[in-house]
Amino acid sequence: MGTRDPRIDAYIEKSADFARPILAHLREVVHSACPEVEETVKWGMPHFQYQGMLCGMASFKAHCTFGFWKGKLIVDRGGESAEQAMGQFGRITSVAGLPPKRVLAGYVKEAMRLNEEGVKTPRRAPAKTKRPAVVPDDLAAALRRNSKATAAFDAFSPSHRREYVEWITEAKREETRARRIATAVEWLAEGKSRNWKYER
Repeated sequence: MGTRDPRIDAYIEKSADFARPILAHLREVVHSACPEVEETVKWGMPHFQYQGMLCGMASFKAHCTFGFWKGKLIVDRGGESAEQAMGQFGRITSVAGLPPKRVLAGYVKEAMRLNEEGVKTPRRAPAKTKRPAVVPDDLAAALRRNSKATAAFDAFSPSHRREYVEWITEAKREETRARRIATAVEWLAEGKSRNWKYER
């Protein structure tokens, strides 16, 4: 037999008026399709578990979301995130905006089957690596005149070097660019990264 978590009752109760019937409906669909489901709260949002993570829901100021942990294997959205929201069903603003109960229950049963068979969540493709920053001639010339700044710049990671290069190349006026180069050389000579003020 499944479990109901009183924290989810409280979550639904605290949600906006429009959200309560949506969350209650989703909860009942999950329980009716998977009687052994266990409720929990993760990352501050209601989640449902059955031999691992199954699905979760959330409410926001103007919409709700609902999604399956292994959603890409369950709900075909053509690779697009519906209306750029969490989960597979976009920004849900009413129960009518959800698939029929029978369809949702089918998704829940498919999620159960995947967990029972130990199917893993598909991994994301690795992020594309950014090309190294191309040091502009005026910055390169300024660095050549200061060995400490050059050594610090060369020792920095590609992302830290890129921050300096982008800061300088984004300058709109020549005076601003020259001032930024002078500041960059000064900071680099002290071993500071571009955003050193924000580092702990």
